[in-house]
Amino acid sequence: MAGQVLLLELALVVLLVAAAAVSLVVQGRRAAVQEARSRSYAVASTFAHSPGIVTALDSRDPTAVLQPRAEAVRKSTGVEYVVVASTRGFRYTHPDPALIGKHILGPYKEALLGHGFTETFKGSRGPAVNSVVPVPRADGSTAGLVSVGITVTNVNKMADRDLPVLLGTAVAALAVTSGGAALVSRRLRRQTHGLGPAEMTRLYEHHAAVLHSVREGVLIIDGDGRLLLANDEARRLLRLPADAEGHPMTDVGLPPPLAELLASGRAASDEVSMAGDRLLAVNLRPTDRHGGPAGTVATLRDTTDLAALAGRAADVRERLLLLHAAGARIGTTLDVTRTAEELAEVVVPRFADFASVDLAEPVLHGEEPSVPLGTVLDMRRTAAAGVHTDHPFFPVGRIVGFVPTSTAALGMISGHTMLVPALSAEPGWHAADPEHAAQIVAYGVHSLLSIPLHARGVVLGMANLWRADNPDPFDEDDLTFAEELVARAAVCVDNARRFTREHEMAVTLQRSLLPRGLPEQDALDVAHRYVPAQAGVGGDWFDVIALPGARVALVVGDVVGHGMHAAATMGRLRTAVHNFATLDLPADELLARVDELVARIDQEESPDGGHTEITGATCLYAVYDPVAGTCSAARAGHPGPVLVLPDGTVRLPDVPAGLPLGIGGLPFEAVELSLPAESRLVLYTDGLVRSRERDFDTGLDTMRGTLAGRHRTPEETCDDLITALLPTPPADDAAVLVAATRILAPSRVGEWNVEPDPSAVAGVRKEVSQWLLDRGLEEEIFATELILSELVTNAVRYGGAPIRVRMLHNRALICEVSDAGSTAPHLRYASTTDEGGRGLYLVAQFADRWGTRYTAEGKVIWAEQTPGAGEAPASEWADDAWGI
Repeated sequence: MAGQVLLLELALVVLLVAAAAVSLVVQGRRAAVQEARSRSYAVASTFAHSPGIVTALDSRDPTAVLQPRAEAVRKSTGVEYVVVASTRGFRYTHPDPALIGKHILGPYKEALLGHGFTETFKGSRGPAVNSVVPVPRADGSTAGLVSVGITVTNVNKMADRDLPVLLGTAVAALAVTSGGAALVSRRLRRQTHGLGPAEMTRLYEHHAAVLHSVREGVLIIDGDGRLLLANDEARRLLRLPADAEGHPMTDVGLPPPLAELLASGRAASDEVSMAGDRLLAVNLRPTDRHGGPAGTVATLRDTTDLAALAGRAADVRERLLLLHAAGARIGTTLDVTRTAEELAEVVVPRFADFASVDLAEPVLHGEEPSVPLGTVLDMRRTAAAGVHTDHPFFPVGRIVGFVPTSTAALGMISGHTMLVPALSAEPGWHAADPEHAAQIVAYGVHSLLSIPLHARGVVLGMANLWRADNPDPFDEDDLTFAEELVARAAVCVDNARRFTREHEMAVTLQRSLLPRGLPEQDALDVAHRYVPAQAGVGGDWFDVIALPGARVALVVGDVVGHGMHAAATMGRLRTAVHNFATLDLPADELLARVDELVARIDQEESPDGGHTEITGATCLYAVYDPVAGTCSAARAGHPGPVLVLPDGTVRLPDVPAGLPLGIGGLPFEAVELSLPAESRLVLYTDGLVRSRERDFDTGLDTMRGTLAGRHRTPEETCDDLITALLPTPPADDAAVLVAATRILAPSRVGEWNVEPDPSAVAGVRKEVSQWLLDRGLEEEIFATELILSELVTNAVRYGGAPIRVRMLHNRALICEVSDAGSTAPHLRYASTTDEGGRGLYLVAQFADRWGTRYTAEGKVIWAEQTPGAGEAPASEWADDAWGI
């Protein structure tokens, strides 16, 4: 602003000086022209009336007499020329002699009439001021003319003599004015603290806003306690007089406590003071903290209405906090009963003194309820909470009959809340159960809110809120809040109901896919446990498969994930393993077949078809042979087995991990383990040892510590593992399979080498018959001889040496014939004219089962019969027992 004022003053001074200069120049030149007119006329008149002028004009040579006199006068008077001419206009004198005798320029006839004149015209020397005066004779006639002139150039020179003084005066005035403006600008900047025009404008706007628009009182008080400024709101709140500014705060009509507070000069924050009927919150801040003048700024807020709203605001805040707590506490689990309990716990005691939640019976089982008109709907008291435990309300678990024709039922059917501010004055509520209603009222309960749990178009139950200790009855605001709270809880209950239904379906599917019982076999004493995940079913499975030759296959697998897909995938993989196991494949080859199958399924079921790939499936497959006491195991990305020796030593057999199923690329590798009798082989899924709180290695160490030490049965082993590793329901499902080994006693096994000669068949048949006779199996001799003859004959004819016969007797009588050939016999129906081809048909008729399995040396053809004599006594087995 100071700069703008300076520029404005300079512009004004320049304009004024320029105008004055122009005016003076014009005036000076006008005065110079007037002076030139007067001088030229005076010189001309004086010269025309000078003595001897007439005589000279009448002489023969006027020029000789007048030319010197005219030049003398011109030089002495400073005129441009003095010309004397005849009455006919011819010059007698002139400063330029060449022009003497020539006719003069311009008008002159007016002077011949006896009248002199002055005018400006363009002469021989340029524009000039020219005066012409007649020379009179004594008789009044005109003897001649005298013309005196001054050129305009000389006139301007006369006027320009004053210009230096004029310009000097203008420059001096400009300098004085500029200096004064600079001083004023500097003082203005000092007083405005260097603020620019934009800041000054904004400061003024803020000042105006504080004075007239701010709805908070503002006072500025100097160090002596005098009021310097008060805005409109402060004047209104304090009822200040119009001339209050400039007076001490104690003299403007304020209450003494408030006036003393404002004039104290100290800092204050929200100090409450009365001003008439208003309750003001006063804040004081000193103004000299940043170099300003001493004083105080006071702000005033009218808190009269806030005091009345304080209780209301507290209630609203409490309700908001309760809604927030409900959102955090209700629905933490997907359990219907627990969700109902959380609702009851949230509202007591912050909103109601007692609360109960009744759910329709189908909701507890995951089904959608229906409200049959005209019939009683069974609802079960699912949750209850209260400030006292001796309340008269129905206990949890009781069936509450609900009649749709009652007032509450109509509210439930329509989805509306029932509000009963005063129970004692509500006859309709008493009519449903007068005796129970009287007990409730006598206990002191005086108000009720019944809100249906309504979600997704389905009414799931009722939430009943009661007040007894709280004297305030439920009102419309409570009704609105309760509906909002219960509506949120209803969504959580419905989510839990839907999860319960899906969980039951998945559990049902999974249980149908898991083994319902274990096959009868004597090679292993097996126990198992399956613990489902807390949040749903998973894809863990186990299996025990009886194989030919008294062998048993143990399978444990895991499909990553939860839900229906994981359970369905588990069932498919379990079926695939069962089917491949019937082919009696080695462990590594079986996993290779399953891996190929999974990869093919993933390729055939593209995402466009709505199927999800089988990813993350693992499996451990082990085959135990009780004759040799060995176990062949291979695994596809699954945790390895744990072996507990009879002395309590725990080992982790080194079984190559392999890749998970479906990835392919690398073959699986099987290892053979030697298992002494009474050893325990533990197969498990990672859900048993890994959890959110425990990594795999820590869980495995815990398992080893649990298994080490004392001897346990498989059932005891399973219980100890579950107790140690899964004290609470796990986040992932877990399966464990414990098998105690038995070894078939040598007396139950017979082996013979057979020469590759058809004549050797009779000899081996005789030895086997004697072996059966020694063991009391006389009834099986005929069928066994027939089966043995056919199998050995085929091995001699179509197989290769060495040929061996092995007989096994446990639950079944098994005849095995092995040879080095790789060609398996096929059952066919021979025609009536065929001489052969009926051997395997006879074997199939006399044996319960028969088949072929391949070994590293060739193949084994086996046939299994059920002995009529049943199981052998325990003393016939190794160590007098099967490992127990």
